Amino acid sequence: MPNIKLFEQKQIRSQWNDAEQKWYFAVVDVLAALTDSPNPQVYWRVLKKRLKAEGNETVTNCNALKLPAADGKMRLTDVADAGQLLRLIQSVPSPKVEPLKLWLAKVGYERLEEIENPELAQKRMRELYKAKGYSDEWIEKRVRGIAVRDELTNEWKNRGVKEGLEYAILTSEISKATFGLTPAEYKNFKGLSKPKENLRDHMTDLELIFTMLGEAATTEIARNKNAQGFPENKKAAVEGGSVAGKARKDLEAKSGKKVVTNQNFNAIAEKKKRLRDKSGE
Repeated sequence: MPNIKLFEQKQIRSQWNDAEQKWYFAVVDVLAALTDSPNPQVYWRVLKKRLKAEGNETVTNCNALKLPAADGKMRLTDVADAGQLLRLIQSVPSPKVEPLKLWLAKVGYERLEEIENPELAQKRMRELYKAKGYSDEWIEKRVRGIAVRDELTNEWKNRGVKEGLEYAILTSEISKATFGLTPAEYKNFKGLSKPKENLRDHMTDLELIFTMLGEAATTEIARNKNAQGFPENKKAAVEGGSVAGKARKDLEAKSGKKVVTNQNFNAIAEKKKRLRDKSGE
């Protein structure tokens, strides 16, 4: 399953290969982190062409995996394991090369630790969100939401839904029924313009709760109706999202306040900073 890792606050898409017991990293993301290039895709194309002309076998042996792209779809992306990356980055003039080498070693070691003790993965996730400034209460909901999402996608996998496009369509159906917005529309409403920004990382507590409800309800409906294949699971997704959508509307009617908000974490963090600065004056 694709994963996002941070190197000096830059997101690097990655995927763990259980059979090979190694991480694969999106090369273009690594180059973006190393070079701060405004167009890392072009940088990689030029570098790859030059290295191939030099007979560099590392480039030839690079694999491609389907990873989430800027538009949310799963697209084939050039990836490399840690060893291949170490050879590739020697051709990149950057002061960040040495720190990246240490980071690769650390990421690999931490994964082996997490295999032995899965609780470490959740602990590190909490620490990462805490370092970004999220509250403990929000973090608990976010971690729980990840578990609910994993349970749903495992159910889809077992019921014949294909990863990638079909997962994205079903997720969109749940979101539309829950909030009246697709994930793409939701990101736009919150003013999230960066391709790799995770919508759920910018949700309020209530938005996370209703997201969980929609996905948990979808899982339960799919199981109870024994939904098989994409069409039946699409129906379950709409029904599951509708359960959350009705609950959201009921809360809004009774509280007099909308659940869906254009607030995002960046704006909230900036507001908190201003308040702290003001109180310190």
